[in-house]
Amino acid sequence: MDSSKPSTESQKAAAAIRLNVQGVGKRFPGVVALDDVSLEVAAGEVLAVVGENGAGKSTLMKILAGVQRPDSGQVFMEGSPVQFQCVDDALDVGVALIHQELNLSDNLDVAANIFLGREPNTLGWIDRKMVEQESRKFLQQVGLDVSPRMLVRDLPIGQQQLVEIAKALSINAKVLIMDEPTSSLSQKEADTLMVVIKQLRQQGVSIVYISHRLAEIEEIADRVTVLRDGKNAGNLPRDKISHPAMVALMVGRDVSQFYERNPHQPGNVAMQVENLVTTAWPSHQNSFQIREGEIVGLAGLVGAGRSEMLRAIFGIDSRIAGKVTLGKHQLSAHNPREAISAGLGLVPEDRKGEGLVLEMSVKENASLVSLPFHSKWGGFIDFQHEKNIYDEFSKSLDIRTPGPNQLAGLLSGGNQQKVVLAKWLAMKPSVLLLDEPTRGIDIGAKEEIYRLIDQLAGQGVAILFASGEMEEIIGLSDRALVMHEGKITGDLSRDELSEESVMALAAQ
Repeated sequence: MDSSKPSTESQKAAAAIRLNVQGVGKRFPGVVALDDVSLEVAAGEVLAVVGENGAGKSTLMKILAGVQRPDSGQVFMEGSPVQFQCVDDALDVGVALIHQELNLSDNLDVAANIFLGREPNTLGWIDRKMVEQESRKFLQQVGLDVSPRMLVRDLPIGQQQLVEIAKALSINAKVLIMDEPTSSLSQKEADTLMVVIKQLRQQGVSIVYISHRLAEIEEIADRVTVLRDGKNAGNLPRDKISHPAMVALMVGRDVSQFYERNPHQPGNVAMQVENLVTTAWPSHQNSFQIREGEIVGLAGLVGAGRSEMLRAIFGIDSRIAGKVTLGKHQLSAHNPREAISAGLGLVPEDRKGEGLVLEMSVKENASLVSLPFHSKWGGFIDFQHEKNIYDEFSKSLDIRTPGPNQLAGLLSGGNQQKVVLAKWLAMKPSVLLLDEPTRGIDIGAKEEIYRLIDQLAGQGVAILFASGEMEEIIGLSDRALVMHEGKITGDLSRDELSEESVMALAAQ
């Protein structure tokens, strides 16, 4: 701030604060989502908001973006009280939310997306020349060198993220709320986004940054506000931000044994994969086996073919050649129903799009896979079976929900992931495939899922999990298969696992 301006210290401090939230509360049926929550972010500051799933982060951000209204408390923008009745009210004063699931029309070009609904026009005709001209300014501001005429669907996800930011800047956004902005980005795309955020900070834009990737928070945040159980748990200034400090405030305890493992003696071969060829990588054959009670990590860079491998094993995607055998049962190609009957389960990477039916209840989702095997005569639903599944796994997995009839789409990410796991555990699988099992969930929920994976291995379940997080691969795996461009390039024992050994095989 310009110190030459005559003002008191309190006035100067107030002027520096761009967005101020005081005592905000929000209740839903059976749930207190926010309880007297306060935060503030200054002009040109990156404020990270962290907390476990269910801590209230998403609810708070929706209130700040005008998606939801608070039950109590007050929001101030540059010192003036504001009440957002809708998203447009928030945009009018310069607050824009960039969702984790991007809100772009992929059938339109970049320029049309940036000015969608706000197109400059003459006598009702869109001034296309001006749209493209103005778009170039905002694309340049976020460092994106693409033609405004390029279709959004033809851009990689990282560049789509930058288009979303350019769109927010086009409405003169003073506060950008970023919800898990790197969850679907490659490391290179994430690094680019970090550079853009730093540039926006220099331009005076305020950033509210939400992420479960604490290393990003350490790199980018000027301050951290931590929420726990819908309340303020603490704040960390720049010089106090560290992984242990954030975790301690988020979960209320020291998670020093995050990847604590109990030793399990592997049993017989549970799954044998021989000369498997996927449609994504038709020139490579892959063979491996997994034993009972063994946890095997599937590592590799983005695009290495990990998800394609799991989907081909399960039968969602066709396989060109090769055999998959569970115990003594050889699975037919492209037949997920047979795979399920044989004892194979798959928790997909996209839990919202493929793992859950968001419009159905928790109870219905948890029993969805096992329902055909427990239906009543004539194909009628066994509602008692649905209830039994919910009762068992809501308790054993600590699924935090107001009740069995809560819609799955209203749960936090961590609780949604637990419902997906419950759905497959109800089948008592002998082999479980997990694709990015902890993506987009908080540190506490991760710890619970790691503990569950260890328990399943102790019960003799063979687990093959794909993860892009190096710490997860090294911390969980009894051994790791490393992939590069669709081919398994190495099989590392637990003693051989290190960041260097994995990367040497993943980046050949």
